[in-house]
Parts: sequence; C-alpha cells; structure tokens
Amino acid sequence: MEGTKLTKPQSGSILISEPFMGDPNFERTVILLCNHDDEGGSFGLVLNRLSNLMLSDVMETYNEAFDAELGVGGPVQYNTLHFVHRIATLSQAVKLSEDVYWGGDFEELRTMISAGLITPSDVKFFLGYSGWTAGQLQEEIDKNVWIVNNNATNKLFNLEADNLWRNILRQMGGKYKVLSNYPEDPRLN
Repeated sequence: MEGTKLTKPQSGSILISEPFMGDPNFERTVILLCNHDDEGGSFGLVLNRLSNLMLSDVMETYNEAFDAELGVGGPVQYNTLHFVHRIATLSQAVKLSEDVYWGGDFEELRTMISAGLITPSDVKFFLGYSGWTAGQLQEEIDKNVWIVNNNATNKLFNLEADNLWRNILRQMGGKYKVLSNYPEDPRLN
C-alpha cells in the first residue's frame, strides 16, 4: 500500500483503516477526525460501528418520534456521548466541512429535538471516542495504517454505516477501489 497518504490529516479529515489492521477496535473503520493538533493530539469518532443502544436508552429526549442509533465512537471513555450533525445554527458547534459540524450546545440540541426541529438524519450520536497523543496519528499514517481523505466528509450523512468503509474506498477509485473489494478473511477466498 505504498503511497496511500493522500494528504496531511486535519480537523474534518476522514481516516480509513487499511484492510489488514488486526486491531478489532479499528478493523475496517472510517473515522471522522474532529480535532487534530500536531502538538496536542487528535480526537475522532468511528462512523461505521453501531452499538446495540438507542439514544432513548441513555437519555430522555422528550420527543417519542425522535430516536437515533448510537454509534461506537471508539474505545476511549465509552461512558461519554458525542455527536456530529448538519445543524449550522447550533451554538458552539465546530465546523468540520461545508455541512458537517461537531458538538455544540447540548441543551440547545435537546430543545431542538423536543420541539421537532431536527430529525435523526440530521445528527449522529456516539458513545466513546478515538484518540491519539501528539505525533501518534502521523506516525500511524506514515506506517500506512490509515488512509487520509479530505474530500469525503460531506458524504457521511448520505452513506449507510454498514458499507461506509467500502463505499468511500470505491469512490476514491484506483488502488483504493481494489482495496474495497479485499475479503475480510483472504484464506476463505
């Protein structure tokens, strides 16, 4: 997988795990990099791992029509709730790309949910997160553990979590399209 590093990671980048990672926490994962600082470390959310919980299992939403699946954002602090969304008006939200934001005023979000102003298709919730110390993520990228894509963030709400890893690689074309078809266990091929 020589030369898989497309660009330098930045907040809003998508990290796609190489298909032979071997770490069950990150095998065939797609991570939205919410914060990247060369000196302070990195924070991201796994986008294609669902938990067996719904939002209503961990908090009261005051809107029975609104319930959302909870993703597993990563192996760190599984008892914390994080979210990404498409709500440009949410206070304190961090813009990651044209139409994707991270976090924001949680009480304001709850009020929007209760009032029926947003739908589950506007926001994704995650338990836990993925984190790297200063320099660790770049070291992993240099070792071809991650493929960096800075052009896929706007597709995150349009692609199904189950096939996200494969679909993003396919859309990247070339050798990445070939990787997308690599079997999970080549011995069974």
